[in-house]
Amino acid sequence: MFGLTMEKVLIIGVLAVFLLGPERLPHYAAQLGRLVRSLRDMANGAKDRMRDEMGPEFDDVDWKKLDPRQYDPRRIIREALTDDTPDAVAAAAAAPTLTRAAKPSVTLSRPTPLGVGEPAPFDSEAT
Repeated sequence: MFGLTMEKVLIIGVLAVFLLGPERLPHYAAQLGRLVRSLRDMANGAKDRMRDEMGPEFDDVDWKKLDPRQYDPRRIIREALTDDTPDAVAAAAAAPTLTRAAKPSVTLSRPTPLGVGEPAPFDSEAT
């Protein structure tokens, strides 16, 4: 949980006892408990509201599949490049192969430098 080990939590607790003192510690511990409870209630309320709004489809959603932490861009690219499904093999076989003479030529031009006092191009609709 947040990279905290048991030793780190224990050190934080000991520091809290020394910094807050035994008189104020129960008050702050109770406030922390109320905060955790209210956060849990808000999360459960949001989940219940989603279930009410989505209806029965909410239970059919595979939430593990939608977890963004599971996506590894390197793996996705590797799988896309080594895609050996029958559709990909058929598409590769049907695609015409380009010879050196048949390859389209692309010329890249370098932008011309601005003159002294010339304003840089600006697109007002881009922002």
